[in-house]
Amino acid sequence: MRKRIVAGEAQPGDKELEITIRPQRLQDFVGQERAKKNLEIFIQAALLREEALDHVLLYGPPGLGKTTLARIIGRELAVNVHVTSGPAIERPGDLAAILTGLNRGDVLFIDEIHRLSRTVEEILYPAMEDFALDIVVGKGPSARSLRLELAHFTLVGATTRIGLLTSPLRDRFGVVARLEYYQPQALQEILFRTAAVLEVDITPETALEIASRARGTPRIANRLLKRVRDFAQVKSESTISLETAKAALEALEIDPLGLDRSDRQLLEALIKNFNGGPVGLDTLAAVLSEDAGTIEEVYEPFLLQQSLIARTARGRIATPLAYRHLGLKVPLQLEQMEIGRE
Repeated sequence: MRKRIVAGEAQPGDKELEITIRPQRLQDFVGQERAKKNLEIFIQAALLREEALDHVLLYGPPGLGKTTLARIIGRELAVNVHVTSGPAIERPGDLAAILTGLNRGDVLFIDEIHRLSRTVEEILYPAMEDFALDIVVGKGPSARSLRLELAHFTLVGATTRIGLLTSPLRDRFGVVARLEYYQPQALQEILFRTAAVLEVDITPETALEIASRARGTPRIANRLLKRVRDFAQVKSESTISLETAKAALEALEIDPLGLDRSDRQLLEALIKNFNGGPVGLDTLAAVLSEDAGTIEEVYEPFLLQQSLIARTARGRIATPLAYRHLGLKVPLQLEQMEIGRE
């Protein structure tokens, strides 16, 4: 149900490599400057007042560092970090067991917090606001309510879909930070650090090539670097060359824009099966034999950010950029609409 992590220590069951790749301090965390600067101020203020940090909500697409930031917050505060997730907390008693085990100042990290059940969420409200648990003892006319005081703690919630959070829960977070996609230059810096941890040499051009195909996401950039390293090692390269990186990424079917086969299949389905759309999400999911939630949470955010698709009241449509990226002719109607907007 949960793990208890002592801040700053290597944890049993964690891969040592994964721990070293993750930055351990706020100053080592690359990118997300606005969120990072604000967190630094809030953490310093909490330390000066010797109080628990206010509750923090981190939201944004997957792979941008929400879990890493939660662990860093614990290390900066020099407190324990307790990790769980929304789906893992099935009953109010599960949450009560976690909350009563917290010490003063501890950080409770709940990943996918938007997936908490309503009954569990109701227990969380007084815990966040009043640091208390309301427990009902007995049944029927003899039932009575008891209030159990909790240690002042910091809840760090992470979600990829902030719109699914109820207003009462969202309003109880004092610090709300949105994580944005990374620019290639920031990912290049992350790749240099990862390469040093992996003990491989990489040229700036190679790092930038991998970064430009990583969909603005550090998790994907690090994964691609590991796979490119495999190709270079088989070729006995002491330094990963740009040519090897391009060949490896082509073998992995990652195109220069960072789209993989699934992304291109989605665009092709929109264009070839539905004449560019509009098409509903469920229909598109059925054609691709994919879960609608996966399309909405995994594929669409980056395609929307790159202006390859657009959402309308009638459904998803492919943009002229999508046609050009796939090497297809843009329909005359779309060309005229594009000229009209210019």
